[in-house]
Amino acid sequence: MTDTVFTGNFTQQEPIDEAAIAAAVAVLRSGRLHRYNVAPGEIGETAALEVAFAAFTGAKYCLAVASGGYAMGCALRAAGVGPGDRVLTNAFTLAPVPGAIAALGAAPVFVETTEDLVIDLEDLEAKAKTAGARVLLLSHMRGHICDMDRLMQIATAAGLLVIEDCAHTMGASWRGVPSGRHGAVGCYSTQTYKHMNSGEGGLIVSDDPVLMAKMILLSGSYMLYARHAAAPPPEVFEGLKYDTPNVSGRMDNLRAAILRPQIPVLPDRIGRWNALYRALEAGLFATPGLRLIERPQAEAFVGSSFQFLLPGWSGDRILSLVKTCAARGVELKWFGAAEPVAFTSRHQSWRFAPAQALPRTDAVLAGLLDLRLPLTFCEADAALIARIVDDEVRGLQR
Repeated sequence: MTDTVFTGNFTQQEPIDEAAIAAAVAVLRSGRLHRYNVAPGEIGETAALEVAFAAFTGAKYCLAVASGGYAMGCALRAAGVGPGDRVLTNAFTLAPVPGAIAALGAAPVFVETTEDLVIDLEDLEAKAKTAGARVLLLSHMRGHICDMDRLMQIATAAGLLVIEDCAHTMGASWRGVPSGRHGAVGCYSTQTYKHMNSGEGGLIVSDDPVLMAKMILLSGSYMLYARHAAAPPPEVFEGLKYDTPNVSGRMDNLRAAILRPQIPVLPDRIGRWNALYRALEAGLFATPGLRLIERPQAEAFVGSSFQFLLPGWSGDRILSLVKTCAARGVELKWFGAAEPVAFTSRHQSWRFAPAQALPRTDAVLAGLLDLRLPLTFCEADAALIARIVDDEVRGLQR
């Protein structure tokens, strides 16, 4: 078994399906790619996408934007975050999350991470009382959802406005409530490696008419906000339109056309991702020294990536595992590396944020490994990946 090699590609996504291709071609043939370049009375692709995604999440309002990172920055700006403000956020996340805070001149205040890879609610409760923050930018990092009932109790008691980063949880839920619908604003990504693929793109949902009106104005609506079909009524904009800056970050009709047909197939994709996840989980269940991440019953997750911990392993031994698995075709990402690699980094690398002591997070990241599960894999592929990882972990413990 030690000579078995996996030949799949961890970055190869499924092709865009024919319905999305046809919709994109229709937009190209029309020449009307800009979201506001529509015929009188016409609902353009971007506006139609917003209506469909609002319905999918159960939100009153939706806004399509250029990226998930822009979505977070837009939500923070609409919430009144500015220079010198302090914003609570996860210590375990990806760089665009604290980056969205720092780009406004604000300071990220990192909250510790548990071994289940979610925000530490005890640390959040303590810092909510002492940090002087008005906003929590909550990252559901790698698709792991914390106890959202308890988190919202803490946020409400502390007067925190919650903005959810749902880049990894589109289609997930906590006790039946869709991810992104607990806080005031939910932000999603449609970058290639996310649950819907338009290369780049973002979606924002909210039930708050003032916040959404501000975000629509910020995104670059000029005075064309009446052309939005999943927006607050025009009178909400009247008191805001002269004082809200244009920070253009619109989605275009071409990307929206690619995305809209993907919404109805999301449940099928989620089922397939979770089958891959469970196959990998089953294959690593008995691996000595390897800790799987327990998924709570209240969490309906989307297993588009997989994480495990190697508690107590040295950095050199983890690097050896990464190397030996790579030689057999399995790409593992290590969050404990001293230097950032590709998309993977940790808080010490984000020098645009104040340095902070986070011993519990550092202990978790020191043994945390991660891999993608693209839908171009099948369950047999996931089982083979698990056998390779199991074999190499066992080999490094002999």
